[in-house]
Amino acid sequence: MIAKPVTTPAPRRRFDWLSEYLARLQDEHVLVRRGSTRRLMPAHLLEIDPEDWGRAAAVAAAFGLRWVGLWAEHSGEQLPVYACLEFQGDYVVLRTAVPAASPVLASHVPHYPAADRLERHAQDLLGLAFADHPDSRRWTRHQAWREGEFPLRNGFPLQGTQTAQTPADADYPFQRAQGAGTCEIPVGPVHAGIIEPGHFRFQAVGEEVLSLEERLGYVHKGLEKLAVGRDPAGLARLAGRVSGDSCVAHAWAACQAMERAARLELPPRAAALRALLAERERVANHLGDIGAVCNDVGFSFALYQLSRLRELWQRRSRELFGHRLLMDLVLPGGVARDLEPAAIPVLRQDHNRLGDELVGLFDILDDHPSLDNRLIDTGVLGSRLAAELGVLGYVGRASGQDFDVRRASPYAPYDRLSVEVPVYQEGDVAARVRVRMDEIRIALHLMDNLLETLPEGSVRAELPQPRRGAKGLGMIEGWRGEILSFVRFDASGRVARFFPRDPSWLNWPALERLILGNIVPDFPVCNKSVNGSYSGQDL
Repeated sequence: MIAKPVTTPAPRRRFDWLSEYLARLQDEHVLVRRGSTRRLMPAHLLEIDPEDWGRAAAVAAAFGLRWVGLWAEHSGEQLPVYACLEFQGDYVVLRTAVPAASPVLASHVPHYPAADRLERHAQDLLGLAFADHPDSRRWTRHQAWREGEFPLRNGFPLQGTQTAQTPADADYPFQRAQGAGTCEIPVGPVHAGIIEPGHFRFQAVGEEVLSLEERLGYVHKGLEKLAVGRDPAGLARLAGRVSGDSCVAHAWAACQAMERAARLELPPRAAALRALLAERERVANHLGDIGAVCNDVGFSFALYQLSRLRELWQRRSRELFGHRLLMDLVLPGGVARDLEPAAIPVLRQDHNRLGDELVGLFDILDDHPSLDNRLIDTGVLGSRLAAELGVLGYVGRASGQDFDVRRASPYAPYDRLSVEVPVYQEGDVAARVRVRMDEIRIALHLMDNLLETLPEGSVRAELPQPRRGAKGLGMIEGWRGEILSFVRFDASGRVARFFPRDPSWLNWPALERLILGNIVPDFPVCNKSVNGSYSGQDL
């Protein structure tokens, strides 16, 4: 059905690149204020003058850095702004500050298209203006607060200021159909299933899609505001609800950020158990997605069989860990539950049984002509475009992008494991299914390795009180890809700022591009092959 994976060697570590980069910037007297660089755990932190913000992105793009995320906060009369970039596993955070009364910066979008929606998010919540941004339309606001009000600024109440019902967001200026024979097809925001709301506006001639525009963020949760004032345990619970299918990964990223800010070294057994939970989360979601993709093209047999296997998997999670979705198991300093010795052979038996069943099922999916006809060459995302958009996880790996935090910037316990990363070049729905298949097999092997080498000792350490203003950055490879989590503490050890960047922020825009030239009936399978999280980007 699908070509064999491309074998890619582990990326060469370059410990000298940052010093060379800084030297170049210092020689040009352009970007680095006072030549200073500090550490924002675990990234290099560069202070940048506001007028050089856009130039920094141009230099970084020319140098080959990948754009990871952007966030800002309100501090007194200023808005500190951060942008994270990555190069061969090393992370750099650029930081600047603009006056809160006139917060204007150059946009990174001309150099990094991935910055589009996160810059608009900062615009809506903090009033941060990007002078040369190509799209000034609201992204997050959705009529929930008045023009000129910015809910992430200090003093804005959590409950908002409006007492009447929020007006319908009926006037969003979508692209309009142009030309004879062109029709406009709205889908959503309310869907037939149990998924969260999202609107998709197609322009088509006959059944061929000419353009697709997404409108997300209908259930703005106020999550970043909800985090302010929480203690570390409360933040971990909140982070686990950023996206309900990524409870472990998001909670781990937030806890990792807090632990780095507090200079806490995680107990080895706790790290191993977190990885076991994260890999279980990966397997459960991939099983569900493969079945759903097949069902979207009428191959319901795969949905039935893989749903059965996923249900058995999640029942075991509930039995051994207390929750089907593994919620609230990752806590600051460790995990909430230990794994009993008697559970180890049970899990290993489960792994063997699932692996054996998948051999036959995946063979059927690999060699089924009607499935091939619908998945191969459908929804193609080329490797060059995938790199420009910064797509992550299985979406990126199906299009030639081999980045995986577990391998490129390994954290415990992956720093002692060999993590295989499957990569394909075809970039179609079939390749995105194949990556998921491979990742299930890899996860089963990793979990066996973790169980064989599970360290003794404590499963949780006490989180020390972070110093005033301590900051930490968490980077975790969730099942959708790289998750970024930023945490800053206040003087009392409470959370002053929390920002989680789900992979969906970068993967959703890929759907708008890979659907072009396909037929409208192929949208469901293309959409499911990406499976962006509505909740993950609807903060």
